[in-house]
Amino acid sequence: MDAATAYLSGDQPRARWKRLDTAQILKRFFFCERAVIVNASRWIPHLARIEVKVAIPLLCWQNAETANALRQRVFELRFPSRLMEHEGADKPLADALSLLGMAPSERAFIGALADVALPAIHDAYSEFLAFSDPLADAPTYRFLELSVREKRQQIATLRKFLAEMDQEKAEGVDRAWVDSFNQQLKELGGIPTDRAPDPHAVTPPPSSAPREVPDKPVRDTRYWACRFYWPDIICADFPYGTGLRLQLRSAVSHLNEIWAVEHGGIILSEFADVLPWEWVYDAARWTYDESRHCLMGKMRLEEWGFSAQEIPLGTYIYESAKGGAPIDRLGMLYFFETKNIGRKPERAAAFKEIGDAVSEHDMDFDWADETIHASYGNRWLRVLHELDGQRFPAADEVRQRCERMVSEMIAQASEDERKAITSQAEHLIARAMQLTNSN
Repeated sequence: MDAATAYLSGDQPRARWKRLDTAQILKRFFFCERAVIVNASRWIPHLARIEVKVAIPLLCWQNAETANALRQRVFELRFPSRLMEHEGADKPLADALSLLGMAPSERAFIGALADVALPAIHDAYSEFLAFSDPLADAPTYRFLELSVREKRQQIATLRKFLAEMDQEKAEGVDRAWVDSFNQQLKELGGIPTDRAPDPHAVTPPPSSAPREVPDKPVRDTRYWACRFYWPDIICADFPYGTGLRLQLRSAVSHLNEIWAVEHGGIILSEFADVLPWEWVYDAARWTYDESRHCLMGKMRLEEWGFSAQEIPLGTYIYESAKGGAPIDRLGMLYFFETKNIGRKPERAAAFKEIGDAVSEHDMDFDWADETIHASYGNRWLRVLHELDGQRFPAADEVRQRCERMVSEMIAQASEDERKAITSQAEHLIARAMQLTNSN
C-alpha cells in the first residue's frame, strides 16, 4: 500500500449528518414548532386564569423565535434554495401536533402540551445536539441549546398549572384524550431525527372538538366581572383623572389589555394558513407584548394592595368584534394601537412628575411596543388587501368599521352598568386613598 491508495480514517462521530441531512431535520423541527404555536394560540380566548392565559403567549413567542432561527438555518444550509413552504413527508407529524387545537378541554390541552408535545420536541432537540456536529453546525447549537432550556421551563410552568387543575377536578375524558394524542405521536415514531415520520393516518381522538372563536372570552372568575372596566368609557361626566386616579385608571387599563392578548391569539391562528410564516412570527411577538402589558397592570395593582375581586375585568372591546370576520379583530388591535399611542408619552411624563416610577417605566415600554405594533397592523392589513381586495378591505376602511363597532357597543351600555362600574371605581379610589394614608 502506498500514499496513493492509503487513506486516513474519516469515520468520526461528528460526521454523522451532512449539510442537507441536517437541513431536512431542522425543517422537520420548524414545522413541529409552527404546529404548536398556531394551535396553542387558538386556545388563548378559551383559557380562564390570567396566569395561564399569559403563559401561552410567552411560550408561543419563545418557540416562534426558535422556529424562525430554524427556518433561516435551513435556508443557509440549502443555499441558494429558499423553498420551505410545505411539510412534505413531515406533514403527518405536523398534523398530529395540530390536534392540540382540538383538545376537548383546557385541562386536556395543557396536559397534552406539557406531557406530550413539548417533551417530544425537547427530546428531539436533545438527541440532535447529542449527535450533530458542534463545530460545522455551531450556529444551530446556539439557538437549539437555548430552546431546550426554554422548553424545560415551559414544561415546568404548565405542569404547575396542571397540578393546580388536578386539585380542582381531573376528568377521565381529559386523561383519555391526552393518552390518545400521545399514541398518535408514538405511531408516527415520535419526532425522529435520522428518518421521516412513519406513514400513518392521523385521526382526531374521541371527544375532539375544533376550537372555534368564542363570541365572549372565558375570563378569570376571581376578578370583578363587567363589560366596561372604567366609568369614563360609558359615563361622559366621569373624568379620566389625574394623580391617584390616573394611576388606577392606567393600571386597570393595562390589566384589561387581556382582550388584546385574546385577539392576538385569534388572528395568529386564523391567518396562519392565509399569510406567510412572517405573519406568524410577528403575531406571536404582538400577542406576547400584549400579555406583558396585561401583567404590568396586574402587578402594579397587586403591589399597591388591591385584591382580584375588587379589580374590574371587562369584555367590551373583545365583544365589539362579535360576529365579525378575523380581519375585524386584527383591525380592532390596529385601531386601539393607533388611537392611544400618542397619549403614552404624556402619561409617562405625568407619572414621572408625581414620582410613580413603576407606572412611568411601564408606560414608557408600552409606548415602544405599540410603535412596533402599529407597523404590524399597517403591514399585514395592506398585505391582506393586496391578496384579496374584496375579502379584505383596505386598512382605513377596516379601522373605521372597528371604530363604529366599538361605538355601537358603548351605546348599548345600560344604566345599571353605569351605576355598577361607577360604584366600583369609586370604591377603588377610596381604597387607594386608604392605602396612601397607611403608607
